[in-house]
This record gives sequence, structure tokens and C-alpha cells, in this order.
Amino acid sequence: MNRYEVIRQIGEGAFGKAFLARDKGGGDSAQCVVKQINLRKMSAKEKEGSQKEVTLLSQMKHTNIVAFIDSFQEKGSLFIVMEYCDGGDLMKKIHTQRGVSFSEEQILDWFVQICLGLKHIHDKKILHRDIKTQNIFLTSGGTKVKLGDFGVARMLNK
Repeated sequence: MNRYEVIRQIGEGAFGKAFLARDKGGGDSAQCVVKQINLRKMSAKEKEGSQKEVTLLSQMKHTNIVAFIDSFQEKGSLFIVMEYCDGGDLMKKIHTQRGVSFSEEQILDWFVQICLGLKHIHDKKILHRDIKTQNIFLTSGGTKVKLGDFGVARMLNK
């Protein structure tokens, strides 16, 4: 974790936390998300699932998929370093609208980007299995949509 400077916590789940961080070697604009997964609280099957998330995420190279940067284990935790989407997730964006509808054009634009991201992972025989507003991330201004959180994704054999 020495390579990254934690700025603040931005999320928390059953097995870990997500932090906004800065890559110390990447200049001021090198912000990223570091997901810390506590392996000590996990069963062998859950640990295997976390490793699979790293493997799957590292294979994803698409403009509509949250980019994988790095992963490492340290002090009983698995750390997954990913691209930071500064627009937050779609759930937060919906809540900030306070009942005001998005334009049809905006919804269609986001929908197409989500479909392009899904097509990419489906072409690689991967099922996301957890598509929801909290796992759809936006870049600043909300123009680019990216699928994230491959924690329960599955690789198809055929």
C-alpha cells in the first residue's frame, strides 16, 4: 500500500472497503480506487471468488468497463486498484435528481454504453450477474458510463 496515498473512504461492503487514493508515482491527476478485501474473514470459496474477480477484471479492456490497474496482497488483505470514476455511481446520480427526470436522450446514451460494456464481457464468455445502479459508474459530467464490481461474475465454460 506504500505506493498509494489514501484520500478518503468512498464505500464499504461485507468484506471490505473502497478508498479514493492517489498513486504517489503518477502525479497529481493519478487518482484511483483501491478496494481492500479482508481475506481473514472469508471462507476458502470466498477467497477464490475474490481472486477470480481480479482475474476477470484484469481481462477487461473496454471504454465502458472500469479499468483494472493493479492488485496485490498485504497483511491479510487483497487490494484491487481500479480506475476512479469521478461522477460517482448511477444510484447517487438518480438521488441527486430529486425526482427530476433525465432526458430520454441521456437515458438512451447511458443504455447504449451499458449494452456495449455488457457485449464486451459477454464476448469473453463472462456473466456480470450483479447489474444495478450501484455498479454503474459515471465519469465527470456523466457523459461516460462504466460497468464495475465483478465480485459475483462467472466465467462460462461453453
